[in-house]
Amino acid sequence: MTALSFDRKLRFADCDPSGIAYFPSYLNMLNGVVEDFWAGIGFPWPDLITVRKIGTPTVHLTCDFSRPSMFGNLLTFKLRVGRVGRASLHLAHVVSGADGVRWRARQILAATSLVDHHAIPWPDDIRAALVAHLHADEATQVAPS
Repeated sequence: MTALSFDRKLRFADCDPSGIAYFPSYLNMLNGVVEDFWAGIGFPWPDLITVRKIGTPTVHLTCDFSRPSMFGNLLTFKLRVGRVGRASLHLAHVVSGADGVRWRARQILAATSLVDHHAIPWPDDIRAALVAHLHADEATQVAPS
């Protein structure tokens, strides 16, 4: 599977007074991309959270920023599923602009019960959708269910 791609313009509210992307705003954008990813694979957050009572909190996140983004820039967020664990999901993100990569992130999400707030195994239907989106280079990175 190739990376999933989402485009977004850098808005005024995403920037500091100098017009450069404010890094906490980047994390809000990344969260929106992850929300779009879940909807795109058939599990929109409103259903996961309110109906199925499954949370997907970020439990680990690393970011490397290589070049600034400015107000009005079009950014392309590429998301790749790198590993599906029993209750974890490893994502790799690359964010680019017209002049190349702006930043990269590695993120680990956990499946949690919103009833008792403990980790749970991915339900079979969600696991199947995640495995179907594993990046080809990392298809061996599936933990047993």
